[in-house]
Amino acid sequence: MISRVADHCFWFGRYLERTESVARILAVTQNLALDAELSPYQCWMPVVIVVGQKEHFTAQHGEEAAADGELVQRYMSVDEDNPTSLCRSSSAARWNARSIREVVSLEAWETANELHLWINSEQAREEFRSSRYAFYRRVRHLTQLCLGLTQSTMLHDTPLDFIWLGVLLERVGQTARTLDVHHHALTHLEPPLSERSGQAQGAVRRRHRVVETALWLSLLRACSGFEPFMKLNQGQVTPQAVAQFLLFEPRFPRSIRHCVHAAFTRLCEIRPPESATLPGGECLERLHLLHQWVADRAAEPFDSLSVHAALTHVVDETATICDGIGRELLGYGPPDSNPPATSQ
Repeated sequence: MISRVADHCFWFGRYLERTESVARILAVTQNLALDAELSPYQCWMPVVIVVGQKEHFTAQHGEEAAADGELVQRYMSVDEDNPTSLCRSSSAARWNARSIREVVSLEAWETANELHLWINSEQAREEFRSSRYAFYRRVRHLTQLCLGLTQSTMLHDTPLDFIWLGVLLERVGQTARTLDVHHHALTHLEPPLSERSGQAQGAVRRRHRVVETALWLSLLRACSGFEPFMKLNQGQVTPQAVAQFLLFEPRFPRSIRHCVHAAFTRLCEIRPPESATLPGGECLERLHLLHQWVADRAAEPFDSLSVHAALTHVVDETATICDGIGRELLGYGPPDSNPPATSQ
């Protein structure tokens, strides 16, 4: 398999997963802004931070503009200048699929093309104006359909391995950043009780618990983990339980532990560990070490600082592994050179 085809497969998977993830986060945040006792800035700035566009957004609109939920949603949905918007990501997924029509199934290609055409149509713009929930749901359903069709209509060989390697590594990064940003917001939700008068402490604690629970539930929904979490924890929502579920639950397909393990398995199919002479050994070893590191952390006690450190390590290592895959397997140049157009 030539590196050009592998590159398009890898980024096709990444852009599909990115589109679905952003649509889900926007839908959940819209509900959170209506239900939680949070300022608009507290609700919408995390969305911009999670996708890594805080500097770009601030340069265009100013940091205080994050308090405008309508502006943030337009920026994340239809803004052509935002490289992580739904419009740009779905177009990039379609472009990569079009470049490898010889390996992507007809059904998967038609769905990726349908998403691209729909999201750029007047019908989609009207639905964005009139029914934001329906707009996000349509995006999620089409990306989920496309991902499912790759599994059910393509040969389970190297092209599919590269597509799902991209999906899984993108999912690891999205889950880790989402959890870290929300976790940081929760730890700074209220001033310390010692700064309050004794009379107000009880009311502060009660309000804090209500808002905290709403935020943790929104985090679970943002990662499609609400129902499986409730089934495992009998409806008891605590910061420790939610963080450990999204980090370490091996049976949940969006947990960091599950995705890292599945990504390592896919990479082993592409580049077998015993084939020492083949390229890709460095990124395979790093992914194996990350898998072991995450599994080892699962046995440690919960601590806010350790959670932040763990998530930062996961995000950094995932980015390094993706760069390594690009250099060793996809034909990218050295780190200081420009990546190929497929990764833009």
